[in-house]
Amino acid sequence: MASGLKAAFHTLGCKLNFSETSTLARQLGDAGYARVHLDDAPDVVVINTCSVTDHADAKCRNAVRRAMQSNPEAFVVVVGCYAQLKPAEIAQIQGVDLVLGAGEKFNLAAHLEGAQKSEEARAIAGEIKEVRAFVPGFSSGDRTRTFLKVQDGCNYFCAFCTIPLARGRSRSANVAQTVAEAQKAVAAGAREIVLTGVNIGDFGTVHGETLLDLVRELDGLGGVERFRISSIEPNLLTDELIDFVAASKKFQPHFHIPLQSGNDEVLSAMRRRYRTDLYRSRIERIRKRMPHASIGVDVIVGFPGESKEKFMASVGFIKSLEISYLHVFTYSERANTTALRIDEVVPVPERKERNKTLRNVSLKAQRAHYEAFLGQEVDVLFEEAEEDGLRMGYSPNYIRVAVPSDKVQGNDIHSVKLDRIDPLGWVHGTLV
Repeated sequence: MASGLKAAFHTLGCKLNFSETSTLARQLGDAGYARVHLDDAPDVVVINTCSVTDHADAKCRNAVRRAMQSNPEAFVVVVGCYAQLKPAEIAQIQGVDLVLGAGEKFNLAAHLEGAQKSEEARAIAGEIKEVRAFVPGFSSGDRTRTFLKVQDGCNYFCAFCTIPLARGRSRSANVAQTVAEAQKAVAAGAREIVLTGVNIGDFGTVHGETLLDLVRELDGLGGVERFRISSIEPNLLTDELIDFVAASKKFQPHFHIPLQSGNDEVLSAMRRRYRTDLYRSRIERIRKRMPHASIGVDVIVGFPGESKEKFMASVGFIKSLEISYLHVFTYSERANTTALRIDEVVPVPERKERNKTLRNVSLKAQRAHYEAFLGQEVDVLFEEAEEDGLRMGYSPNYIRVAVPSDKVQGNDIHSVKLDRIDPLGWVHGTLV
């Protein structure tokens, strides 16, 4: 299989998955495949799965069904976290031809050589503890913002999480190799690069380097205007890193810091590596150095043992912080996680109610963040896509801004005066 054949890709889950899908697409492009849309009758369909979000099985099945509707003869390959965790289960899905685990997904082109559809799917997924290689990459398809994979895997084994089982131990390239990959993204037209991974604060430890070392090198990279640090654990977000971002002209004043719970007993049960006092100190340090910064927070509601009193304590803690928005996740049981050993299970309806409570907290926090900058001028990097006659973009501190699409081109940076907040969650602006 190769020259003249068409390949389509369907990605589920996180930005790291999108980065890796782009790497797979480039590999197949080098092997002679033309990349097409999933609905354009591709010869090969690659489905990159996730295990973190709910209903991984249903989403995988839906993607396979869509592939079969587009071309019943398509050769369907499933990769990603779910493929590593449940390869035999996925192989039973009608239409699937090949399942590749974490150690094999980047050998996709080789596996496709001479491959043909058959009645039984092959599943190749070895022990995750044997996976040691780090394969760099960056997302493509949107020149405006590129997600640069700087790290993979995790050594933390939190009680609710299957990522270490799906992606293996923490690993990364060294600083020089990662900067070289960033240069490729810049050459492809990226104006903003977002550093992404599973636990990016753990970058470089195998090489005796740190994330701060990488940030310092990237800050001097020419041809790109902006960098952002994606989600980073609070215990790995150092004063030195915060201070460097505060002084940098390229690294944006935007942090996303997982909290998961604002109650120390729940954090302990979750096997998190910090408590609320350290978390508060990180927020206060950012606010001291960058009062205008955007701070996003991940929270899980309904974790086993989270009583109503503990949940309300968590809500109170979150409200006491100067944050900008929340990503709220409803706890769901995952096989082979230690959280299953905790008996005090929160009923699902109660979990959903708690999710609603914190989503309202998030909406108020985001509106307050936006309101603080109304009437001010900010530099906005606009996206290629248009929505209802509007072109969207982001300010340095992650305010989503809209202007009429005929006034500005995608991938351009313009100064914009922030006028009013739209009920749908962005700010209408006027070009300066």
